Amino acid sequence: MTEITVAALQLAFGPDIDANIARVSEAVREAHGRGAQVILPPELFEGEYFCRVEEEEVFATAMPVGEHKAVLAMQALASELGAHIPTSFFERDGPHYYNSLAMIGPEGKVEGVYRKSHIPDGPGYEEKYYFRPGNTGFKVWPGPGATLGVGVCWDQWYPEAARAMALMGADLLFYPTAIGSEPQDVSLDTAHMWRRAMLGHAVSNATPVIAANRVGVEHGQRFYGTSFIADETGDVLAELGRDEEGVITATLDLVRIRRHRAAFGFFRDRRPDLYGRLVQDI
Repeated sequence: MTEITVAALQLAFGPDIDANIARVSEAVREAHGRGAQVILPPELFEGEYFCRVEEEEVFATAMPVGEHKAVLAMQALASELGAHIPTSFFERDGPHYYNSLAMIGPEGKVEGVYRKSHIPDGPGYEEKYYFRPGNTGFKVWPGPGATLGVGVCWDQWYPEAARAMALMGADLLFYPTAIGSEPQDVSLDTAHMWRRAMLGHAVSNATPVIAANRVGVEHGQRFYGTSFIADETGDVLAELGRDEEGVITATLDLVRIRRHRAAFGFFRDRRPDLYGRLVQDI
């Protein structure tokens, strides 16, 4: 296989998990109808973004991967359509809670779980109250003719995460996201920074990036969408605006990606012997 078609979904979500799953399922079907083989919904699409505040009753909504409604629904859909669906969900593992992603393959099986490595903590994004830092390490999975790497939201700001997945063989990087306004500073708009950070990963790793964000206003917090698909040079191939819901797709040439990556020599010219400072605490 020399080409792969990918999709990102951009939707608004409410408190009803069944309604959210139905909306995502409809968008997944639309993406599949456009030829998408890997379809990326936004982060924690099971409900509203609950991390804006600290409320202990929210812990009751977390479930093990084999019991979570969102995961089970996407498994059935992946099996029906023969698609890969990286599925973000609130995971409970015994007494521990994680912001996790189940990589669901085209046979409907969970091929593995990645637990978000970088956990933010700030006004409107108080994730450290809910989630332990991930203990899986970065992960990649085989896809249709390509290796797929997935980070979750705050992971997307870290060049180390993108590089680690690229070194593990990722041909494409996927980032499900929930990001928008900053309650402590109404003048701060991170939308352009958010995109530039990931376009930098695309350029520096010669690796396409697919980012799926949510939109809409939830309890005064506005999510700014702007989901996109970029190629291995950082050029944006498809995108959505700040307020629109929808599906974007793009077909990527795997032969061209690998040729470009080899020609630029980013991995040939690396100097790991000089990078020890990167793994030291500040």
